[in-house]
Amino acid sequence: MTEVKKRVLMVDGMALLFRGYYATSYSGNIRKTSAGLPTNAVYGFLLYFFDAINEFNPTHIVCCWDMGASTFRNESYSQYKQNRSEAPLELRPQFELVKEVVAEMGVLNIGITGYEADDCIGTLSRMLQENSEVYILTGDHDMLQLITEQVKVVIMNKGRSNYTVYDIKTLFETKQLTPLQVIDLKAFMGDSADNYPGVKGIGEKIALKLISEYKSVEGCLENLDKLPNGVRSKIEANLDMLHLSRDLARIRLNVPIKCELEQCIWQLQRDATIKKFDELEFRGLINMLEVI
Repeated sequence: MTEVKKRVLMVDGMALLFRGYYATSYSGNIRKTSAGLPTNAVYGFLLYFFDAINEFNPTHIVCCWDMGASTFRNESYSQYKQNRSEAPLELRPQFELVKEVVAEMGVLNIGITGYEADDCIGTLSRMLQENSEVYILTGDHDMLQLITEQVKVVIMNKGRSNYTVYDIKTLFETKQLTPLQVIDLKAFMGDSADNYPGVKGIGEKIALKLISEYKSVEGCLENLDKLPNGVRSKIEANLDMLHLSRDLARIRLNVPIKCELEQCIWQLQRDATIKKFDELEFRGLINMLEVI
């Protein structure tokens, strides 16, 4: 009898939750229970979650979360993510609610104070790839640095069931980058969403050219004398920020968490799930469970 290949779906919980919220709140008509509890983000999360299960047929699932507190990156750079506005009022009660729902379905929730979900995903992907293939479900292109022979990154595009699956080959064909070069790209160009600048005056186009030619930050620094004067002077004036930006961009692979493959087995706890969905008045989703 052929052994079923183990496939872990690692879910970037916040990416799905925020996507679920904004996909359904733009009209201003936010889904709520009859008691007035907002549930639109959780409902959207579950639609994306079940779509991905049907698409990728995982044998194991784990869901990772940001814990809301500041992380070691804020200690390194006080302006990190400081440009972000507070979460909308209707979204806030759904942060804990979604974890409750995920747990009721029988899926492991993981989050560590002081680290981002990305770091948990990076660490777990390295642990779990030894005995399975790993698919990381996210909307965050920073995760492309985590690709290995056993780890693929699934980027969610606009709309439902619209994915780009990146492996080592696809990443190079589409972006001319290796996984580690994704970090060096951010070191040069920074990240406006995470609010760190990289090298002031160097954007994506020049950053890609530098990495294409010199392969890495170190390769560029070893060849500073060969760079155009303008580019060289920008790098020299921002060396500290170049190194800091690379450190901020690098997803950690050594978060202090333990997770055995057996803890992540995907087996929907149907009765508990139906009870929770009924409580949240998710009638349409209860019908969807028939095909899960």
